[in-house]
Amino acid sequence: MFKIFNSDLKIYILITIFGSLLYIPFIGNIPLFDWDEINFAECAREMLLSKNYSDVQLYFQPFWEKPPLFIWLQALSMNLFGINEFAARFPNALCGVITLLILYRVGKISNDVKFGMTWVFVYAATLLPHLFFKSGIIDPWFNLFIFLAVFNLIKHTYNPIGKDGYKTSISAGFFLGLALLTKGPVALLLVGLSVIIFFIYNKLKKISKFKYLLAFTISFLATGLSWFIVELIKGNGHVIVEFINYQIRLLKTEDSDHGGPFIYHFVVLLFGCFPSSLFFLLAFKKQDSDSRFQLHFKHWMFVLFWVVLLLFSIVQTKIIHYSSLCYFPLTYIATYSITKLKLGSVKWTIALNALSYFVVFIFGIAFIAIGLFPYLKDFLINSNLIDDVFAIENLKAKVSWSGFEFLIGLFFIVLGFISIFNINNRKYKFIHVLFACSLITIEALLMFIVPKIEKYTQHSAINFYKICSKNNYSIESLRFKSYGTLFYGRFQLENKNDENFLKYTKEHEEENKKLGLNIKFSFSRFYTDYLLGGKITKPACFVSKINEFENLKQIYPSLKVLYQENGFCYFVRLPNSN
Repeated sequence: MFKIFNSDLKIYILITIFGSLLYIPFIGNIPLFDWDEINFAECAREMLLSKNYSDVQLYFQPFWEKPPLFIWLQALSMNLFGINEFAARFPNALCGVITLLILYRVGKISNDVKFGMTWVFVYAATLLPHLFFKSGIIDPWFNLFIFLAVFNLIKHTYNPIGKDGYKTSISAGFFLGLALLTKGPVALLLVGLSVIIFFIYNKLKKISKFKYLLAFTISFLATGLSWFIVELIKGNGHVIVEFINYQIRLLKTEDSDHGGPFIYHFVVLLFGCFPSSLFFLLAFKKQDSDSRFQLHFKHWMFVLFWVVLLLFSIVQTKIIHYSSLCYFPLTYIATYSITKLKLGSVKWTIALNALSYFVVFIFGIAFIAIGLFPYLKDFLINSNLIDDVFAIENLKAKVSWSGFEFLIGLFFIVLGFISIFNINNRKYKFIHVLFACSLITIEALLMFIVPKIEKYTQHSAINFYKICSKNNYSIESLRFKSYGTLFYGRFQLENKNDENFLKYTKEHEEENKKLGLNIKFSFSRFYTDYLLGGKITKPACFVSKINEFENLKQIYPSLKVLYQENGFCYFVRLPNSN
């Protein structure tokens, strides 16, 4: 199939069309998910409303957890498409298309055209990498910038005295600086550790010159510290301090209740990066047929993979996308293995065959069970298997099912088993069938299953936020954290400057100082307290989980119960109520 193309331009056009069709359609059909998607979209929305494009804000207060680059991209998208889900997710869809183009280019440079095309297909058909480009989280752009920085370091360290020394070192610094502006200093940590490990692995051989290191450093600092310097000049040094403190805390503690065992990310990558993870396991054997640059590139990919995996296995906070940078080296090495498998340089082992059947079976059964949920719903609700009132009430949501959704899982198992059987019999064209099976299944899940999951989890609450926004009511969550109250409740800049609210915070300033609270960094706490006990001029609505219903009625007698739905309880406090 690759012979029909006689120029790179045609291939780039084909990949652009392919990526656009994969990642852009229907990305605005499902509400954003709490927390991360809505959090970042809200920051972009507030950036537009306040017309303050230099500072990241939440509640129109400084938000120190993330640098601004991704928020700028979302704000630009919202300027073009409006404040909605499509605009929030479009930057990552665009990132998906760009990523596929870059994978082809890098694959061609490191190997050949066919390798580059295969890598594009492998990456697009791998579960989690595909899903991330249809999300509104930061990581796709962050990972791309890191990968581009590493790719330039790969070229630089292959020939540290070559004519492109300045070009590769400056480019590496530039992309690393963009990664810093996207997510923070973890970018420098990841690349720095990778360089150190590669240097040690390379038996401490010289991998650069001082003049190139200086060029890299200047490029990195000029790019990565530009926003921080502007903030410092503006007198917002406290934001930088809080930002650094937050990054340190994230590495040392289980932030946001996201803890997990050491092997968490190993399991995530094994199942979440199916089918690439299966072929990744074939690549550990050294191949004599590799060119020196291919061997060099492969070593770098292994270094990057293990640095990311081990670092975030050690870090206390365990969130699924923390190991997402592994997707680049993992899919590269999977593509490498597929190439070697077809050439007969590596063998499909009995153990890997058994593991492949196991993973396909587990996924297939899970997909079938989800598709059969309407028939299992009453059993799950009444079986006492779920010891969580909120979860039980979630399951009672009225969601329309066709009854045929289980066919997605059945299709996956049947085609997956057929593919593995034939791969085991050296019919390696079925490798592409296995990846095509994965890609079709992912798209089917996104179209037919994910919207239903959203209706069970957060749909009721988001609808309530929208109603409050339409009627210009204030809205806050109680006893659980949600950014949906801001984005879908359309929190306004005027709310922050409300005269009664400012008076309330001033009256309670001393009391809050004793508690160690600061208005700049605890705005949500102040605002919620004001809505619960201050002199409000319009109805203030609240949402809580059903677990807290009785407690909240006793603690806040001024709250009037509106209704309960799908695990959520809705309250209102009217003006002049005690």
